[in-house]
Amino acid sequence: MFATEASVISPTQDPATVKRRLAFQKSYSQEHGGSWRRKSLIEDARFETVTNIEFAKRERTISNRGSISEEEEVFTQNGDTPSPVETDPSRLYVILVTLKEGMTASLSRIVRVFETTKVFLDHIESRKSHKAGAIFDVLIQFVCSRQKVTSLMNAIRQNPSVEEVTVIGDKDADIQDAWFPRHISELDNCTHLVTKFEPELDCDHPGFTDEEYKKRRKQIADIAFEYKHGHPIPRVQYTREEIATWGHVYKQLKELFPTHACREHIEAFKGLEKDCGYRETNIPQLEDVSKFLKRKTGFQLRPVSGLLSARDFLASLAFRVFQCTQYVRHGSKPDHSPEPDCVHELLGHVPMLSVPAFAQFSQEIGLASLGASDQEIEKLATLYWFTVEFGLVRQDGKLRAYGAGTLSSYGELKHALSDSPKQLPFSPTVTSVQEYTDEDLQPIYFYVESFEDMMQKMRDHVSTIKRSVDLRYDPITQSIQVIEHKDTLETLASSLRTEVRNLEKLVKRMDLVFV
Repeated sequence: MFATEASVISPTQDPATVKRRLAFQKSYSQEHGGSWRRKSLIEDARFETVTNIEFAKRERTISNRGSISEEEEVFTQNGDTPSPVETDPSRLYVILVTLKEGMTASLSRIVRVFETTKVFLDHIESRKSHKAGAIFDVLIQFVCSRQKVTSLMNAIRQNPSVEEVTVIGDKDADIQDAWFPRHISELDNCTHLVTKFEPELDCDHPGFTDEEYKKRRKQIADIAFEYKHGHPIPRVQYTREEIATWGHVYKQLKELFPTHACREHIEAFKGLEKDCGYRETNIPQLEDVSKFLKRKTGFQLRPVSGLLSARDFLASLAFRVFQCTQYVRHGSKPDHSPEPDCVHELLGHVPMLSVPAFAQFSQEIGLASLGASDQEIEKLATLYWFTVEFGLVRQDGKLRAYGAGTLSSYGELKHALSDSPKQLPFSPTVTSVQEYTDEDLQPIYFYVESFEDMMQKMRDHVSTIKRSVDLRYDPITQSIQVIEHKDTLETLASSLRTEVRNLEKLVKRMDLVFV
């Protein structure tokens, strides 16, 4: 992730599995431009699918021939020339580059060194430096031959903006392909902003010309950049303007919730008003809301500064972690935001994440994504879109909203339950390939008869996903167990038998009570 002037994307898998892939995986916003509304989890997943397929074709061609031609070393994409393929990626190196104060565009110059030396970046992130006379420490991972690393390091050191270059480590690049986080703490490595909306980078953004707003956004983004698992989420002192924007949306939605939101959301919202300071004149703090969710369903919040890659976002759900922004949309357009903001997430997502059945559904989507193919990630992102973001449920003979995108938008909420859009029954096979729009109000919504029905249909669909390993989430250690040995399976079976016996005892006791 970046806090500086460059927006380079880092891969979501283990560095060894994605060497040479960075040039194929630009963010969708960088690659396609267009309207600031045309960016979503689905588009990101779709772009990853296409680029990874092309990358695989290229790798097979090189492998079969045993070499790479001069013409193939550089490919052109939308007028850009990414780094050529490194033909001897023998080791993964990690270096720390300290940048001097008062230097502009310094990070982009360093990236240019990698391009000219024909070495691919695997991961890059920056932090504010604590050294006197320095502004940023930049951590860089790359795959490189032993012969080339010396010349690359010398080239970086010759840059006048560089104060110091330190080699942190290097290791063999032969690591298991199917990397995904195994413990909740590893979500610190799943923070790759492949679709990052920044007011200063998009002329269509409402805050593009507002220097104070851009400064404020960066200030809040730094909280997410610095955050590590296990730390309390820093509090934000919101301004009068930000609270007014929140209050405008809050007031409109609260009037609609009784007649348009599902009953689970209505009840959860009351609890948030009681315990977390939800009100028109106050924006709740993520740390308080996170503790509330932990008590209710085991979910917790983690600050993030933009829209994550589809893999990273879904992987977080597997650990009952919801990546949540802290900034507020621009006050000039309070009824719509071109990106996820805390208004959308606190009013739309959080209430439903405090509902046990819905929290379980969200986690199971995340678990299904671990180790899944790019094509399956795209389908899961689409299912997430039409359920968690824009889903409807039938209650008391009427359709009600449970999706966060609907529940956090006054116009969308009224539109969803009107006669204007199509309202179709939820079917994972159909829904997962349904075209969607993020340019206007949704033309199609999918509804479920109950959350239990939705869960069962989703489980049936997930059972068809082919993966090389079987996985289980252990809530005690907050880790993913890979079921690949008989001993692991026997331990799991023993634990489940104990739970079943306890459940049987409870059922018998309940039968005695009701006799």
